[in-house]
Amino acid sequence: MKKTQKITIMIAALATLNSFAFADQKGNEIMEKVADFKKPSYSRSQVIMTLEDKNGNKEARQIIEYGKEANGKTYVVMDFKGPASVKDTRFLQITNDKGADDKFIYLPALKSVRRVNSSEGSKAFMGSDATYDDLSTRDVSEDEHQYLREESYTVEGGTSYNCYVIKEIPLDKKGTQYNYRMVWVDKQSMYPVHTEMYDKNNKLVKVLEVLKIEDHSGYATPMENKLTNVQTGHSTSLRILKIEVDKPLPERVFTQAFLTTGK
Repeated sequence: MKKTQKITIMIAALATLNSFAFADQKGNEIMEKVADFKKPSYSRSQVIMTLEDKNGNKEARQIIEYGKEANGKTYVVMDFKGPASVKDTRFLQITNDKGADDKFIYLPALKSVRRVNSSEGSKAFMGSDATYDDLSTRDVSEDEHQYLREESYTVEGGTSYNCYVIKEIPLDKKGTQYNYRMVWVDKQSMYPVHTEMYDKNNKLVKVLEVLKIEDHSGYATPMENKLTNVQTGHSTSLRILKIEVDKPLPERVFTQAFLTTGK
C-alpha cells in the first residue's frame, strides 16, 4: 500500500515538474521576445516627470532624455532642466551586454561627476519612486520565468491590453531587493504594460503601469507610465511630450564630459 502510494506521489511530482518546465520554457520564450524589443538607434525626448505624494501634492520636473543603441550597449542620458532645485543635474546609464550597468551622475552643487556604486542600488533616484536598481536592466538568464496564464488587463486610464502573465523569480535573490515580480506583457507590442514588485516578505511594494503606447516610425513607444509605491502612496509619472527617433546625436552627449557641461 505504501509502495503504491509512494509511486503515485512520485508520478504526480514528476507531472508537476514537467508542467513547470513547460511553463518556464514558454515564459522564457516570451521574455526573450520582450528583451528583443525593437529600439531606435538614437532617440531624443522631452519628458515631464511628476512626483505625487499620498495627499495629492505634485512636483513636476522637465527632462531632456537622450538614447543610443550601439555595439550591444544601451546609453541613456537624463538632463534635468527644471525646476531650480534639480536644474542641470544629469545622469548617464550604460547598459552593458554582459555585466552590471554603469551609472554616473552629475550634481551641480558638487560640480563633479561620480559613479553610482552597486551598494547604492536601493537608494531612490532623484527623489522618485524608482531606485537605482529599478533603473537597471536584467538579463533574461538572471530570472526564472513562469508562464501563468493569458488575460485582458486594463490599466489606469482605461486602456485594455491582451496579455501574457509571467512570474519572474530571481535566481540570485541577494542581488535584488524584490522576491519576485508579476509581469503582464501586451501580446501586440510584446511590452510589459503592468508589473507588480513584491518585497522579501512577499508583500506588494510597487506597481509600474504603462498608460499609453504609440507607434513612432515603427517603434512601439511607451509615452506615459506611472510607478506607484503602494506602501507609501507616493507615485512617479513619466510622460513624453515629444520624441524624435533615428536622428543621429553627437557622440559627446553620451559621455561623462557632457554630464559636466551639458553641451
